[in-house]
Amino acid sequence: MRFKLLRRRLTISAPRMSVRSAMPWPIRWALAAVVLGFCAAIGLWAFELGKDIAGVDTGAKEEVVRLRAEVAQLREERDKAQSILNTSGSLITAERAAQERLAAQIRTLETENRSLREDLGFFEKLIPAGGGEGVAIRGLQAEVLSGTQLKWQVLVIQPVKNAPEFQGRLEVSLSGTLDGKPWLMPLPGGALPLQFRQYRRLEGMVNLPERAVVKNVSAKVLDGAATRAVQSVAL
Repeated sequence: MRFKLLRRRLTISAPRMSVRSAMPWPIRWALAAVVLGFCAAIGLWAFELGKDIAGVDTGAKEEVVRLRAEVAQLREERDKAQSILNTSGSLITAERAAQERLAAQIRTLETENRSLREDLGFFEKLIPAGGGEGVAIRGLQAEVLSGTQLKWQVLVIQPVKNAPEFQGRLEVSLSGTLDGKPWLMPLPGGALPLQFRQYRRLEGMVNLPERAVVKNVSAKVLDGAATRAVQSVAL
């Protein structure tokens, strides 16, 4: 009988048994949390210790502050350089404009200088070398610019030093042919008033009739009713 009971307990047909712990589950969870917290604390301590040993955090904050200061300085220098660049660009533009204006003024002065030289040569050529007294006409010139326009110029002088002021009139007349017939034409508007002390240069443009051919231009200086000087030029 005892043998049967022992065999039943040791074989598969033995009754099932359950082993239960005497410790309640809240205490088991609390112990597990304590163990995990302790492990986490040990891991954090090991991590911080490793950083200290490796020297990762040594002067990190100071380095960040220094780098930020350098970045701010570099930005300030960049802004200053950009401002200088913009100012330089404006100055270069203004300088180019000034150079262009100066070049235009130089060209104008060169043109005026050439004109003055031509006038000087014109006057020097017309003033007589030995001088003389009274009013004289020098260098009467005329040129037909187109079929219906004529340009004329004349220099009237008093070739004496400290000459008195002269007041009179200048008459200019054109002669030639019109439609094959003799033709004479004074300046439109009549004689020009003439007032000068040493010299006076006069010039003008005349519109010609169609089919007119100018062959001679004449200039006459009048003092009241008296003729003081006459000169003609053939074309």
